[in-house]
Amino acid sequence: MQSSVLAKRLKLPLLIITLIIYFYGLGRLPLLGSDEPRYAEVAREMMAHHTMVTPTLGGHAWFEKPALMYWMMMAGFQLFGVTEWSARAGSALCGVLTVLLLYWMVRRVEKSDEEEEGLAVWCSVALAASAGSLAFSRAASSDIGLTMTVTAALACLFASQMETSARRQRLFLLGFHAAVGLSLLAKGLVGIVIPYGVAASYYTLRRERPSVEALLSLIWGVPLSLLVAGTWYAPVIARHGWTFIDQFFIQHHFSRFVSNKYHHPQRFYFYLPILLMLVVPWTIFLIVALTGARRWEFRAVSPLARLRVLALAWLLLPVLFFSISVSKLPAYILPVLPAAALLIGERLKHFMEGKERDWVMRATGAILLLLVVFGLGYNARSNIISWSCAVVAAAPMATAGLLAIVAPGLRKLCVVSTCAAIFLIPVLLLNCDMTKVASRDSVRDLLQMASAKGYGETPLYQLHEAERSSEFYAAGRLVYGQDGEPLRLEDVSYVERVASSGETILVLVPSKFSYQLYQSQKIAVQEIGDNGAFALFAVRAR
Repeated sequence: MQSSVLAKRLKLPLLIITLIIYFYGLGRLPLLGSDEPRYAEVAREMMAHHTMVTPTLGGHAWFEKPALMYWMMMAGFQLFGVTEWSARAGSALCGVLTVLLLYWMVRRVEKSDEEEEGLAVWCSVALAASAGSLAFSRAASSDIGLTMTVTAALACLFASQMETSARRQRLFLLGFHAAVGLSLLAKGLVGIVIPYGVAASYYTLRRERPSVEALLSLIWGVPLSLLVAGTWYAPVIARHGWTFIDQFFIQHHFSRFVSNKYHHPQRFYFYLPILLMLVVPWTIFLIVALTGARRWEFRAVSPLARLRVLALAWLLLPVLFFSISVSKLPAYILPVLPAAALLIGERLKHFMEGKERDWVMRATGAILLLLVVFGLGYNARSNIISWSCAVVAAAPMATAGLLAIVAPGLRKLCVVSTCAAIFLIPVLLLNCDMTKVASRDSVRDLLQMASAKGYGETPLYQLHEAERSSEFYAAGRLVYGQDGEPLRLEDVSYVERVASSGETILVLVPSKFSYQLYQSQKIAVQEIGDNGAFALFAVRAR
């Protein structure tokens, strides 16, 4: 079966499956880590205070991220209630929109060159069924929102390159600059660095001057970007002045970039292995595409040649930029995933047409089997989930890996089974032990137990360590300090002092320190529950 025919048949099923998988079970797990619960709580407080301007956390102004992510969460809360599903739905929507934008972008190549028919679908497959896109689209994250807006901007820029009509060029350039404004709302200054930096790198790699229309668009386009971004930046600066400028721009942008203030140092080459992991299972296809770049005609005028160079610039600029930064987190380079998918998609198309050698799929199968072995080995040492669940979750990946190694000539079956293995991972894990595992990383279940025992309004203190999910699940009764951070009691004597007022309080303490409460002679304690990481106690004075 020809690649283009198969691509046409996959188009609608791919969209439906992507929608289902990206939104499936978003509310099954509690909000995890330090970011998800805090972002959701900021959005809930903004909604409760009827403000679109000032993000607050525990009643204190909180200027770590711009407003677009909070606005999406607020919309979800308004439509579907304050739930984990609503908090993550905006990210899932951004993930799906990124796939659609990439498809729309590559379709312009297909319309100009019939030989590239089907390329848009294979690029979309590479993005939708990548580990990075699937994982971050299912979490409350600002990075997937930035990925969507950057993709919108660069798709419009590419579309303007394909147009001969000056009017339509201006229309797409307008879309480019408006999307840059949205990128500023999604993640801050990096939202302007990436799109404009990639555009400059693209013209540099092609050794080509931008068109007169593109250069003139800067005169009105930059103000347009600032106007779109100004829907939030202008009122928040007007309301909070230097406090916002210092915290948002100086502390969370410049200090984060040039110092280790936020304790995320990594080596310069940190993002190379991260990139290879984000594009799993298509890692080998990306490596083959990049090694083949030396044979490209960088100055060719064909749509495919332009797309390749744009994808390369899109991939390299953010990786180099964030590699220079002192503070490094894996999600920072998420906006390069669509660029990687463009390069992978072309190799996938070649593989389906028999133009790519079988060893590429065999190596892909080997990666899948290595992931299975590593996952099962890790589970054997840590016993995170039951063996039955581990085997069920690993089975599709093992099957796809074996098929790719043994029968790479069955090209359609190999690619479809590989995609299916990736898509099935969240479904299988959510219907197995993952909900139990995740409860260790959240206090949701502990606080639900407390509410069932009549402590639903009791103030919550934390002993020794600050557990971040409490900021969402104990909202309104978690005690904060004057610095805007959750109050962290240093030792049991502070618990005794708080309880001496005669009021019953809840105390959240790392499980390994639970014994300290029992040793005190001045307080009576009742254990509510223990999730393996933290224990929750009702405490009162004797």
